Amino acid sequence: MWLAILRIALGFIMLWAFLDKLFGLGYSTPKARAWINGGSPTKGFLSNVAVGPKGLQDFFHNIAGTWWANGLFMIGLAAIGIAFILGIGMRIAALANLVMMAMMWAAEWPLDKVTATGDPSGSSNPIVDYHVIYALAGIVCALFLAGRTIGLGKAWEKLVGRNRWLV
Repeated sequence: MWLAILRIALGFIMLWAFLDKLFGLGYSTPKARAWINGGSPTKGFLSNVAVGPKGLQDFFHNIAGTWWANGLFMIGLAAIGIAFILGIGMRIAALANLVMMAMMWAAEWPLDKVTATGDPSGSSNPIVDYHVIYALAGIVCALFLAGRTIGLGKAWEKLVGRNRWLV
């Protein structure tokens, strides 16, 4: 039961981020910068990466605002959120969540105490931050089949049959 609640909460975090960036609900994304209004879900964050190895900073700056980075990010947020909320495709969702959280962790590079400009990075823990917790929570939910409780996991397992990797 508690893993199902964790799974749904994690899904809601992802789906909310998707909706806020899509419609500009005014939380992290103002309406004027919503994706549907021509804004970029990745440009503001990735173009301002100022921590981590120079090559990594350059990588994030180069992909900031590209159509494919925006698309993959938004599809990922929506798909992970929906999968976790419904309790379906937990293995794929957990893997996608792990990759997304690893990329976001790298973009914030909590190992650095200061930014490239010498300002404090704001990192409060050099290794374990919320990205790591979200990734671990998704993996635990998938491993313990949390989609079966308060979710469509059992029905999904019947639907995918022998394709266990889709569970």
